[in-house]
Amino acid sequence: MATPDPSLDGLKGMAWLLALQSLGEVLAHALKLPFPGPVIGMVLLLGLLAQPTVRRHVGTCAEFLLRHLSLLFVPVGVGVMAHLGLLATYGVRILVVITLSTWAGMAATVWVLRATGRRAAPGEGAPR
Repeated sequence: MATPDPSLDGLKGMAWLLALQSLGEVLAHALKLPFPGPVIGMVLLLGLLAQPTVRRHVGTCAEFLLRHLSLLFVPVGVGVMAHLGLLATYGVRILVVITLSTWAGMAATVWVLRATGRRAAPGEGAPR
């Protein structure tokens, strides 16, 4: 049996990711679901990751994407540089909004965890 080609695995993994995202978009629009298509695609992917071949292909693609993750920040950096005037005008406001929304998100997470009772008993360690 020939050894699998990692580059072919990566292409197949990318095909799985794009196909599931597209399927998620189709389902979101066709069924008028309140969730974004990519989220639905990720839920579908979660179910398919139980299959070893899908897991291998997507894993190879994910490793490649993670190795080159820094390249995905280039468009953001260019966008910030292109709108420095807006950042100078609204920078403090943006910083305040980001800080407050981050704290609100963390507070909501704490509230949900406490409300659902997912605290560990003394001596048990963190929940899993």
